[in-house]
Amino acid sequence: MNAKPDGGSGPLSRVKMPSTVAHLPRQVREELTRRLRRNKRAFGEDDVQIVEGPLLKRAVGASALGNCMEWFDFGVYSYLAATIGKVFFPGASPTAQVISSFATFAAAFVVRPLGGLVFGPLGDRVGRQKVLATTMILMAVGTFSIGLIPSYASIGIAAPILLLLARMLQGFSTGGEYGGATTFVAEYSPDRRRGFLSSWLDFGTFVGYALGSALVTVLNLALTDGQMLDWGWRVPFLIAGPLGLIGLYMRLKLEESPAFQQQLDEHEKSLAQESVGSEFKTIIRKHWRPLLICMGLVLLYNVTNYMVTGYLPTYQTETLGRSSGFADVLVLIGMVWIVLLITFLGRLSDHVGRRPLYAVGAIAMIVLAVPAFLLLKADGTWAPVAGVLLLATLLACFAAPSAATLPALFPTAVRYAAMGIGFNFAVAAFGGTTPLLTEALVSVTGDDMMPAYYLMVAGVIGLVTVRFLPESAQVPLNGSQPMVGSRQEQAELITTSKDLYSFSKDRSGTR
Repeated sequence: MNAKPDGGSGPLSRVKMPSTVAHLPRQVREELTRRLRRNKRAFGEDDVQIVEGPLLKRAVGASALGNCMEWFDFGVYSYLAATIGKVFFPGASPTAQVISSFATFAAAFVVRPLGGLVFGPLGDRVGRQKVLATTMILMAVGTFSIGLIPSYASIGIAAPILLLLARMLQGFSTGGEYGGATTFVAEYSPDRRRGFLSSWLDFGTFVGYALGSALVTVLNLALTDGQMLDWGWRVPFLIAGPLGLIGLYMRLKLEESPAFQQQLDEHEKSLAQESVGSEFKTIIRKHWRPLLICMGLVLLYNVTNYMVTGYLPTYQTETLGRSSGFADVLVLIGMVWIVLLITFLGRLSDHVGRRPLYAVGAIAMIVLAVPAFLLLKADGTWAPVAGVLLLATLLACFAAPSAATLPALFPTAVRYAAMGIGFNFAVAAFGGTTPLLTEALVSVTGDDMMPAYYLMVAGVIGLVTVRFLPESAQVPLNGSQPMVGSRQEQAELITTSKDLYSFSKDRSGTR
């Protein structure tokens, strides 16, 4: 029997779907129908939250600046890995220096879950804004401190120990940064544009990385090797202080997210009776499935991310023997390409859905990882550029929808804490260790295609994860009111809800 326009057949075909409802994506109709049935009525004005434009812009801008600062540091550290190895581990061989530098880089990710375990529950209890202001201060202090640490030649073994402590402070603060920033922006964004607006967070990520890497590139071109080893490498880290003050000022001006405010009283009542430890047990027991989905998507995104941003500059210089200038410019081209692409892909995810974008990216990575690295290894200029652009495009496919997708997996009451668990444990285990493990694999096996195989495995895991990912494009966040950007959108949604509620009742009556 042929399907009818209302999606049913037989008796259901007598119920015609209203035009105000028919244009909605299936997942939006299903979610709105569930909420309307639970409310036993259509939406009124009090049921639909309007987000003011200026407030939304400040929320997105202040959150993106934190990501920008975090990744400014990562860009600087990745591009200076070889130099930092010489400054803090001078007695080791060149390969050991690079591995030691990446081990210190990875140490920050070991304490990241601890930061998530501390800041996540705080964000759910005292508010997102207060915690994000705190993480901004700690990130600035950690990064600024690296620029002040004396070299190994000056204070001996204390130098790498202080570097390790500074990196651990960075990692601890970052454990509350990305999960909090994505939660904050997702809870501020209108449902129709959450993908586009949330993609500005990772826009900030890659702008920060590009600025950091560009600064190091300029310093490498302007200074001699001796000057870079002596004092030049410190300059990018010292810039973090003023950046942190600007970011702190912007974040202190923010108001709490609408979703958090909506159930603040309920939070206080429920959380007063629950300890942090029992809260985590509740999250793991009740939300283990979305936690696993979160970790799978984070693995897919961050293995690709740290391969391109953290390992590729060193791969070019240490494994392929290219000049640092060529390697720096090559990766910088990829970062600029991502910056140009990411908000377009974020907007695309609002229209076609998050799942298709992840799935296409994962399949493409499985198929194209080896060709991309063959291009990177090729002689000349244009083939390596094509390889970097290919990897950057895949990375953009994962980065663009992530800030909108991951917070939508969890309800408002535990969103920050759950993100602290799922995101940070996955990044610590699979993302931050990518440069270290890949360099070690290349060193042990002698196979310079190991990075491509590593990416292929991540693509397979990501593709399996997407199979279980619920679609969240244009759907209200779990536990939050529908969000719109204007009174016109509010009126349209109220009208749609009335028609959908009547249609749902009529369909139920025909069964």
